[in-house]
Amino acid sequence: MKNPISSTSLLLISLLLVSTCLSFIEAKACEPSGKLRGKKPPPGQCNQGNDSDCCKKGKFYPTYKCSPSVKSRTKAVLTINSFEKGGDGGAPSECDNKFHSDNTPVVALSTGWFDNMKRCFQNITIHGNGRSVKAMVVDECDSTAGCDADHDFQPPCPNNIVDASKAVWKALGVPKSDWGLLDIFWSQA
Repeated sequence: MKNPISSTSLLLISLLLVSTCLSFIEAKACEPSGKLRGKKPPPGQCNQGNDSDCCKKGKFYPTYKCSPSVKSRTKAVLTINSFEKGGDGGAPSECDNKFHSDNTPVVALSTGWFDNMKRCFQNITIHGNGRSVKAMVVDECDSTAGCDADHDFQPPCPNNIVDASKAVWKALGVPKSDWGLLDIFWSQA
């Protein structure tokens, strides 16, 4: 009597199990590295432009030293940031200690992806809303610190953020009423 399970079926089941295990391992690869207790910002010190959040006193925010692994197309969340002086981005950009026009396609990456400034001035391609756009990395969206003057009294960034200028959102053709959060993929340009 023949075995009812063919070798092809066993191979497919094995591949499915390995794929599931790898997905689980990758999802667990970047866990929070700590927590930061929020402080109430001094009056007028948290710029809420672009619907930015301000830290709340006593609230705990997760911090990360890592980001999900970079692939040929890395899944992320696109957020909006002003890189101009007086904008909600706070301090000048980490890469060049300068402010940048909101009309220039520039981004800040979460700490792990920023990789200790190794991605400074590199272009990435952002894929979202059925379009793609190239943008230059000029800043870090700090996942390790926040709720202080250097971070405009905003919470730490999650570990999967591409924080983009208005120019990026415009190039992706996202209606202004929908600016804020968008599931995207990004890749090295």
